[in-house]
Amino acid sequence: MKSIIKFVFLFSVSFLMAQSYQSAESVEFDPVNNQWLVANGSRIIADDGEGNLSYFGAGNASHGLEVLGNTLFAVASNRIKGYDLSNEDEVMNLIIPGVSFLNGLTNDGANTLFVTDFSAGKIYSIDVSDISNPTYTELVSNTGGTPNGVLYDGTNNRLLFVTWGGSAQVKAVDLGTNLVTTIITTSLTNIDGIVDDSLGNYYISSWSPDRITKYNNDFSISEIVTTPSLNNPADIGYNQDTDIMGIPMGSSVIFVDLSLLSNSDYNANTYEYLVSSNPINESSYIQFTLQDAEFIYLRIYDTSGKLVKILMNEEIQASTHKISLADLQLSSGVYFSRLTTQKGTSLTKKLIVN
Repeated sequence: MKSIIKFVFLFSVSFLMAQSYQSAESVEFDPVNNQWLVANGSRIIADDGEGNLSYFGAGNASHGLEVLGNTLFAVASNRIKGYDLSNEDEVMNLIIPGVSFLNGLTNDGANTLFVTDFSAGKIYSIDVSDISNPTYTELVSNTGGTPNGVLYDGTNNRLLFVTWGGSAQVKAVDLGTNLVTTIITTSLTNIDGIVDDSLGNYYISSWSPDRITKYNNDFSISEIVTTPSLNNPADIGYNQDTDIMGIPMGSSVIFVDLSLLSNSDYNANTYEYLVSSNPINESSYIQFTLQDAEFIYLRIYDTSGKLVKILMNEEIQASTHKISLADLQLSSGVYFSRLTTQKGTSLTKKLIVN
């Protein structure tokens, strides 16, 4: 297996405010309220990515979190709870009799949740199409390991889950047959979380060594993508719109810009994507060139990954395009402009506003 080592800039640490992290275990981006939600034992904490913390209503979660539509689902001491993202009210409280230690949680983007039972080596599916009357099914009775984080992979009609212990594995559940296969046996110990990006790459968090490892779509190439300053990274979360990963580590949560991993120099040259001048002033502009007509997203995010301005969201013709930055009306600070194309290219430039 080819192994490539790269490093990523960790740019935001959530410091403790009136609320504090004591057992941050799982993190999930909340697109409804443009914030991160963190399972922190007895309470769910909302984190704006800039160190400002608040309680998410009276919600509690011990492990996995998943946003599905307008609902946050949470593993809370062997129950699966649901919370309305608009008003933070509890809308579901499901008990699955006989479970041992519910842990990882994922969803199919429609009406089904999947949850791992860490100690019993099982996986359950939960139908939440009627949230007032959810039903569950034992999907896998024996995972052949200790299942932790889990990810729905709709492209391949499967679940991917990671295992605890030495020589930890990434395994798959075929959702057509419910059969379990091993994708890869790693040299890592205690894999906790798994997420994917918009390009079909996978990221896993491990406790030994303490790191995030990136795999390509068939797990044949791996990259070490974080500095070795992590400490027991748990159930990671990922915002595909901004390439921001949230990493919970017990007493803290950090946020990582994965776009800094991409080798975008070639693509940047291909699209001639530039910002002039920077720091931003009344004459500054973003310029890029398209060789073909494409649908383009041009957006600005702050350092926490929050979307702060949409500059373009449309199909445009092949040409050189210049977008004025004269009227950004942004507070002083560092921002990122992100050009995303229909062909899958994602390019990022730092903006400095004085």
